[in-house]
Amino acid sequence: MNASINDRNARLAVSPMALSAYARTSGWAKTDTYGDHSDVYAGPSRPEIIVPRTRQLGDYAAVAARLIGIFARAAEVSETTLYNDLVIADRDAVRARAADGAADGSVDIESGVKLVTGMRDIALAMACSLNDPKPLYRPDVNREANDFLRRMRLGQTEHGSFVVTLLTPPIPPPVQQPLFADPAADAAPLARRVTRRLGEALTATRRAVEAATGDDADAFSEAVPLGVSANLCEALVDVIEPLGRLDISVTWARTRPMSTARQTIRFTNDDAPILRAAAESFRSREPQLDAQLFGSVQVLRRGESDSDGRVIIRASVNGAVRSVRAVLTQSDYHRAIRAHEERAPVIVAGDLERIGQRWHLHRPRIVEIISGGDDPEEGEQ
Repeated sequence: MNASINDRNARLAVSPMALSAYARTSGWAKTDTYGDHSDVYAGPSRPEIIVPRTRQLGDYAAVAARLIGIFARAAEVSETTLYNDLVIADRDAVRARAADGAADGSVDIESGVKLVTGMRDIALAMACSLNDPKPLYRPDVNREANDFLRRMRLGQTEHGSFVVTLLTPPIPPPVQQPLFADPAADAAPLARRVTRRLGEALTATRRAVEAATGDDADAFSEAVPLGVSANLCEALVDVIEPLGRLDISVTWARTRPMSTARQTIRFTNDDAPILRAAAESFRSREPQLDAQLFGSVQVLRRGESDSDGRVIIRASVNGAVRSVRAVLTQSDYHRAIRAHEERAPVIVAGDLERIGQRWHLHRPRIVEIISGGDDPEEGEQ
């Protein structure tokens, strides 16, 4: 039985952009205009159709229903199947398939939650990597990436293995470039640039895993410009370990088709140790962001005309007591003086980085002076 899409709101959910894109990529071509708000499409062995350019038509829902029926008959699929394809025809879709789920397509609830949160973290890492690829990101301070993530949607579940679908915001078709546009500039919308980066980064990660298996120590570092990072590797591990095997595919919006309709990359549990090691390696070479250290102020230095002051704090770093250098603002420097005079331990926060043999705290701030506490145990420099 070929069920029809009778719900008016469901019909209205199909955008004019999706209707025209589906027609163009399914054998129809625009031949003429019809009135002020529609176009005529025709094609070999295809009936002539009228496709609206706006939802503002009074009978838009009815027109969309007729087109769904025509498209379904031409594709020889049910209207429900055609609708599910059409309603996301103007969006890129990222599907994460838990290939080792139960026979009924289910997974345990903890694995399902990790799949959703892991795919969110992967999408966020890709958005962070667009303008400035790095081995490690602070996603919380990347406003553009977080704004993009808030505009993504979770798609409908699918039959078969357990599948999580992420949908980008609508992707418009290309428009004519300005006369003096830079031909080297990437004019693709942000959503397409993120999903394209996702495909590049996952492919590069897959290759880096295989290269690292073959004793290529630089494989992951060389893949950083393509979006590979500690954030991406850790998100993949969080998803792979409970599920055993994961297939991630990207299906491109029909409004802006690519040379291949779908790209799929597979990861298995065998990849998890290598991905975890790569993430740890990335983190070891990058500043520890928002680190908190417990220690004591050992050295204070400030020039007569300076407002900021330099300090050396003895603190525990990775299980050993180290000397950490920092430049404090005037107010925090005054607090450091008081802590030094009282021999009171302090909690300081900032981005911790090792430069050569010395540790430095960037963006430092004193979180707390602990009155009556004991100094950290002395140890190795």
